[in-house]
Amino acid sequence: MPAALFQILSKLEIPHETIRHPAVFTVAEAQADRFGTTGGFTKNLFLRSKKGQMWLVVCAEKRRLDLKGVARSLETGRLSFGSPARLMQYLGVAPGAVTPFAAINDRQGCVRLVIDQSLLQLSELNFHPLDNTMTTRIATCDLLRFLEHVNHAPQFIDLA
Repeated sequence: MPAALFQILSKLEIPHETIRHPAVFTVAEAQADRFGTTGGFTKNLFLRSKKGQMWLVVCAEKRRLDLKGVARSLETGRLSFGSPARLMQYLGVAPGAVTPFAAINDRQGCVRLVIDQSLLQLSELNFHPLDNTMTTRIATCDLLRFLEHVNHAPQFIDLA
């Protein structure tokens, strides 16, 4: 799966660096060993509203989120975590590999992408490239260019 992502990044002439590492499934596991990678790290939440709308919320890994507060910010009803089956259906990734790069798999545009404004202050960000045994570093501005290319221009909100 990462090969198609890397192909698009190369086509868009977006520099990126990927390292391999043991599988990590949680932020805590990832924090235990940064594998020598620099740049900002995130938490990526696949959420579903009571009305069935899917959301991918991306924020700094240390940000504490209150789902009620996030729902208010998004002006949606109650939010809960999307099931692993829905995650695979809509974004084509398994739990532990949730990433904004997965927008490449949402060709129907069913998932709305939200990025915490604070991440825009960072020059580089790290994400799993659809596989939680790798981490890819990319310039923040290039991530946004990629997301626009795959028709998932994000909504920016303050999740503080």
